[in-house]
Amino acid sequence: MTQTARVYKIELLIRNRGHVSFQTLLDELEVSPATLKRDLAYLRDRLGAPIEYDRFVNGYRLADGWRGEKHELPGLWFSERELYALLMAHQLLGELDDDGVISRHLQPLLDRVHQMLAGGEAEAGALLRRVRIISPAKRPVPSQFFESVGEALSRRRRLHMRYLTRGRGKVGEREVSPQRLVHHRNTWYLDAWCHSRERLLRFALDAIESATVLETQAKELPLDQVEAEMDAGYGIYAGGHRRWATLVFAAQAAAWVGKELWHPEQQARWLPDGRYELRVPYTEETEIVMDILRHGEQVRVTAPASLVEAVAARLAAAAALY
Repeated sequence: MTQTARVYKIELLIRNRGHVSFQTLLDELEVSPATLKRDLAYLRDRLGAPIEYDRFVNGYRLADGWRGEKHELPGLWFSERELYALLMAHQLLGELDDDGVISRHLQPLLDRVHQMLAGGEAEAGALLRRVRIISPAKRPVPSQFFESVGEALSRRRRLHMRYLTRGRGKVGEREVSPQRLVHHRNTWYLDAWCHSRERLLRFALDAIESATVLETQAKELPLDQVEAEMDAGYGIYAGGHRRWATLVFAAQAAAWVGKELWHPEQQARWLPDGRYELRVPYTEETEIVMDILRHGEQVRVTAPASLVEAVAARLAAAAALY
């Protein structure tokens, strides 16, 4: 009998009988005392099973307060609060999941969660209707490409793809070693080592036109290296020379911006007159300019000069349309 089969049998015996002695477990499982001790420790420490020894009954039982309050999935125990949190997490994943790929694979888990909740399907469905996630400007990813990228990433295999580089309007063949998936502003990206360019690049999944998982082992890069190279810039843009933008927000906008995280390394301070000064690093100005422009007259860029000029030019071009 495998360890998986044994731990399930231990849990089933305790749940059905209320309490089971160490000797009874030995007889039922036909294992050594040392093996049984390891299995019990695995159940408690690795799987979170609420099993404890009760010296008054000389046996193992479910801990007080857990019987009837916890619901079991294979190898996991959940409270109703945790199950409802799972439902809401599923709802969030569904909003990230443009073509139903994630939801489809998680559906058996969701069905089981519905069964375990006291109110059943109707109660779970009512909760999901009370959670709304607004995700404007999505760029859908075809399911076959999302699954191919996921398979290559999890199996650590290379990926061959036809990819549209939008800036040049050209489609090219790429062989890449996937390193991680990134979800940014309702769009999925893949950080991967490009074997033709011999460096880390970020690819938008919705720009993939075909994808094939290869049997060639992917090039492995330390995640620390991936994070250092790909997360240094602002937003989705990575690499290049790092500069710092200084933005000063009017007091009216500061009430909101003061609560926002624009970048993990941002520096901020409140000015005596109620304005808010924010400094954020960036490597490419495209995305930070867009974020500055959405605040209109409520923000002024004070540094660097190149960013001041870029924002001023965009504002002038926009004003010329009116």
